Amino acid sequence: MLRRSQREIERERRKLQRQEKQIIREMKKLAREGRNKICRIMAKDLVRTRAQVHKFYKMKAQLQAVGLKLQTLRSTQTMTNAMRGTARAMGAMNRSVNLPMMQKIMMQFEQQNDLMDGKQEAMDDVLEDIFEDSGEEEETEEVYNQIFDELGLENLKQMGNVPFEEQKEKKNQQQENLEQRLANLKNI
Repeated sequence: MLRRSQREIERERRKLQRQEKQIIREMKKLAREGRNKICRIMAKDLVRTRAQVHKFYKMKAQLQAVGLKLQTLRSTQTMTNAMRGTARAMGAMNRSVNLPMMQKIMMQFEQQNDLMDGKQEAMDDVLEDIFEDSGEEEETEEVYNQIFDELGLENLKQMGNVPFEEQKEKKNQQQENLEQRLANLKNI
C-alpha cells in the first residue's frame, strides 16, 4: 500500500512539474503580448504549484520513512520470534538436564579413572621390575669389582658393598613379590 501511495504521489508530482513548465511558457507568451495582470495571476499559480511539488517531495519522504519503520518493526518481530524459539529450546534443554545425576556420573567417572590410574601404575611398576635385565646387574657388579681391583681395594665389605650372592637372593625375593602383586592385580 505504501509503495502504491508513493507511486501515485510521484505521478502527481510529475504532473505538477509538467504543469509548471506549461505555466512558464504561457507567462512568457503573455509577457510578450503585454498582459501583465494575467501574468501576475499566473505567477501566483506558479508559486502555488512549486509549493505543491515541494509538499509532494516531503510526503514521499514521509511515506518512505513510514515504510522503513514498518520494515524495522517486521525485522524486530522476526527477531522476537526467533528469540522465543531459542528460549523454548533452552527451556526444554534445561528441563532435560538433571544436574544431580550429571554430578553423580562425573564423580563415578572420576573414581573409576583414579582406580584405573592406580592399577596402571602398579602394572607399570611390576612390568618394569620383571623386565629389568638381570644380566645388566651382573655386568654392573663385574665393572664395579674391576675398578676396585685396579685401585687395589680388596675389602669390598668395608666399602659398604653387598656380595653378589646376597644381591641375587634379594633380587629373586623381589621378583616373587612382584609376581604375587601382579597376580593380585589380575584378580581385581
